Amino acid sequence: MSEECTHDCSSCSANCSSRNEPQDLTEKLNQYSSVKKVIGVVSGKGGVGKSTVTSLMAVMFSRMGHHTAILDADITGPSIPKAFGIKERAMGSDKGILPITTHSGIDIMSVNLLLENETDPVIWRGPVLAGTVKQFWTDVVWQDVDYMFVDMPPGTGDVPLTIFQSIPLDGIIIVTSPQELVSMIVSKAVKMAQMMNIPILGIIENMSCYVCPDCGKKHYPFGQSSLEEVAKEYSLEILGRLPIDPACSEACDKGRAESLVVPEAQEAAEKLEKLLG
Repeated sequence: MSEECTHDCSSCSANCSSRNEPQDLTEKLNQYSSVKKVIGVVSGKGGVGKSTVTSLMAVMFSRMGHHTAILDADITGPSIPKAFGIKERAMGSDKGILPITTHSGIDIMSVNLLLENETDPVIWRGPVLAGTVKQFWTDVVWQDVDYMFVDMPPGTGDVPLTIFQSIPLDGIIIVTSPQELVSMIVSKAVKMAQMMNIPILGIIENMSCYVCPDCGKKHYPFGQSSLEEVAKEYSLEILGRLPIDPACSEACDKGRAESLVVPEAQEAAEKLEKLLG
């Protein structure tokens, strides 16, 4: 090892035998595809409504006049097709796999669109899951997409790592809920993004409160939020707070995500659009 070695190959000028150049693991997009911006939607844990937020952002951006797409990378728990009422299976051509397009023009690819039955479990090991996500990027024909939202599995495991390394993300949105564990959960997501040099666009708090339909009073079933403190601690932009809305859950369960009217989600989407330029 050279005496000039700084032990950081990315900045060291020494030419020694132990030199280890950082590898670019980014996968190439399908040659017939065009995707301008890619946004990952992440969470440190499951059950915070990450797929709902992904669906809402895609719908809101579509309403703002952008061609949007969703890459459902939550391979073992895919829920995007159900939220949009998609039943048909994806087909292929000599150019690649063709995504399913929703009524409002949102392109979607999910493992559920390739299974014989949507209720069939995906019992695959990590490398196969990661390989499938890569294929959704390399083998699917994404035509003239302005904004792609990647619905990522929760946590910091193999598949999120593969996405961070393989897909050129323009940034991520962190989805959380107003619980006491939020600081630790957000911390894990933030630190992983920083380690992988992925920009953090902001944070969305889901299930922030419940607004009584009769009197309009806000109730906080998960306790008062500490979102401001957490956002300040990690210098995060607060994109929005989404309330608990039974109508939203019902619409997604019945495949009517495109019919949703959520003012808080619209405001979050507008903030996100400005951040992305």
